[in-house]
Amino acid sequence: MSTTGSTPDADETCAYCESPIFAHDPICVRDCDDDCGSPAYFCNYACLSAYVDERGLPAGNACEWSPEE
Repeated sequence: MSTTGSTPDADETCAYCESPIFAHDPICVRDCDDDCGSPAYFCNYACLSAYVDERGLPAGNACEWSPEE
């Protein structure tokens, strides 16, 4: 799989709160389980975390671990 990088437009807004991403500490996220579609940009980790939590994205996506093993 190749990796490419690009800079989002100067007026790109946060996928969660719709603030300009470059006014904060921007984060780019891409879902590569779904053909690596278009990236989603978030203005900071708080918006990314709220986006993930509200959509229940971590549910069922973690490995099971038992301390007895």
